[in-house]
Amino acid sequence: MIAQSFQYESPGTLAEAIALLNEHGDEAKVLSGGHSLIPMMKLRFASPGYLIDINNIPGLSDIKEEAGVVRIGALVRESQLEHSDLLAKHFPIFKDVTKLIADPQVRNMGTLGGNLAHGDAANDHPAVMIALGASVVITNAEGEREVPIDEFFYGFYMTAIQQGEILTEIRIPVPASGTGNAYHKLERKVGDYATAGVAVQITVGEDGIVTSAGIGLTNLNPVPLRASRSEEALIGKPLSDETIALAAQFASEDCSPNSDLRGSEEYKRHLTSVLVKRMIAKAVERING
Repeated sequence: MIAQSFQYESPGTLAEAIALLNEHGDEAKVLSGGHSLIPMMKLRFASPGYLIDINNIPGLSDIKEEAGVVRIGALVRESQLEHSDLLAKHFPIFKDVTKLIADPQVRNMGTLGGNLAHGDAANDHPAVMIALGASVVITNAEGEREVPIDEFFYGFYMTAIQQGEILTEIRIPVPASGTGNAYHKLERKVGDYATAGVAVQITVGEDGIVTSAGIGLTNLNPVPLRASRSEEALIGKPLSDETIALAAQFASEDCSPNSDLRGSEEYKRHLTSVLVKRMIAKAVERING
């Protein structure tokens, strides 16, 4: 199908983009990478009267570290995430996730901000941001506000972004020493949605006790899901086989997968348990060098 006709706008500043959003209200949609929005427009699942292209706005494509926080602009492409030395230093998980997103063509255009703003629990980055304890910066005509990732997703394709607002930055705390992170998903073929995916970040003290843990799940719930009971099962305890098995069990119990062409509910719960164990092991392997 072909998208219905729309008015294309390409503002040169963030203020102009926000003004256009406020002027056109619900008729306007923001375009960044376009890999979620354009297919929806072609299928008539989305039919905006105005398309606000923010790709020419400066200052939204940087990756930098300031005061113990890594700041990633909303227009940073998947390929930038994949090849960033700064991210590789603190977050090898980004190489895990980006290489599993579609193909190089998509990764050269798709953006981190767009992936999150779409609000799809089947996308990969929501689980990663949950595991890393990120926050999202949302900008409107009055200024900006910082929203913790656990308060960002609140419904099916629904986020904290309101009318007249644009997601402009993602902020991730630099992890303490003794931290490892990892992500993997199982998919039927390259570019398909995940059958199941798990992101893990874990910090282990010198005494072998887990001091912090973050676990996010991909496409296993209508809304991006933090495996809270799994995290609690790890924190304050040594990483024994029993502790890891309990964390994996809790994740498989607390998710809400649907049976579909990718597998049954039972199969997806089993995959969740397996992936939690494997990603904890991979994160610990990275801690140990």
